[in-house]
Amino acid sequence: MPRKPGISDEYIINLYKSQMPYKEMSERTGLSDRAIRNVIVKHGIPMNREQSSGQPRKNKVNEDFFNVWSHEMAWVLGLLITDGTVHKNKYTISFAQKEERILKLIANLMSADYVLGGFGPTKKTPTLIINSKKIVIDLNAMGIFHNKSLSVPFPQIPAEYLPTFIRGVIDGDGWVDREGYTMHVTSGSKNFSTSLHSIFTSWNLNSDIVEQKSQTGNPIYRVWVRGKESIVQLAKLIYIVEIGNFITYKRLRMSQHSKEIWSYLEFLVSEKKFEIIN
Repeated sequence: MPRKPGISDEYIINLYKSQMPYKEMSERTGLSDRAIRNVIVKHGIPMNREQSSGQPRKNKVNEDFFNVWSHEMAWVLGLLITDGTVHKNKYTISFAQKEERILKLIANLMSADYVLGGFGPTKKTPTLIINSKKIVIDLNAMGIFHNKSLSVPFPQIPAEYLPTFIRGVIDGDGWVDREGYTMHVTSGSKNFSTSLHSIFTSWNLNSDIVEQKSQTGNPIYRVWVRGKESIVQLAKLIYIVEIGNFITYKRLRMSQHSKEIWSYLEFLVSEKKFEIIN
C-alpha cells in the first residue's frame, strides 16, 4: 500500500504513541500493518504487545472531560460545536485551527496526547486528533453527532459557565470587524442560532438573526451583535475568566472601545503574563 502524501515517519510514530488501533492508522496513512510496524522498529520505538495484536487502544485523554462542568470544559465545548468535528464511524473528535497554540491548549486542558492529523495538498490547517469512545458517546448524549452543523442543539449549559461557552463559540467561529462595531456567528443549525440570539437579547445586547442560503442551497443563520457598546459589553461578559496565556485578535477588536478593558489587557501583556497572537 502506498503511503499517503504528507505522511511522515514522525506522524506515524505519534499515532502509534497515541495508542490508535492499527486499522485506523492504516486508514490515515495508507500503509499496511506491517509497514507501520517497520517504521516503529526502524526508529527504535518499544512495541506494545496489545497494540501490535490489533486490539484497539486510545489516545491518552481525560475521558471524563465532558462530564464535569468547568470554564475550561465549557470553552472547549464551544470550540468543538463551531469549529470541531465528530467523525463518522470512528470514535474520534478533531479541532482545526491555524493558530497551533490553541490546539496545544485544548490538548493540555483535556490531558490528551498532542497528535496532529496529516498534511497534504488540500489539508494545510493543523488539526488536533483525539480518539475516545467514551468522549464521543458523552457528546452524542448532548446531541452532538457527526455532521452536526445542520442539526446541533444548544446544549444545556449551567448559567455559571454560559459566558465561557459562548467565548468558545466566538473564538472558534466568530467574526469581529476591525473597528469593533459588529460581531457575528454563523451556523447551519436553526435551533442553535435562535438559542444564541435569545441569550444575546437576554444580556441586553443589540442583536439580530439573519437567514441566508449557502452555496449548496441549505439555510444558514448569522447571529449578529451590533454597536460598540454592545460589543464592549459582550467582551466584558465572555472574557471574565482567563483561559490560556494569550490574547486573540478577536478579543482585542471587541475591547478596543473600552478604556477599562484595554488597561487590563495592557497590564497583562506588560507583566509578561500574556502574549498577543494573530
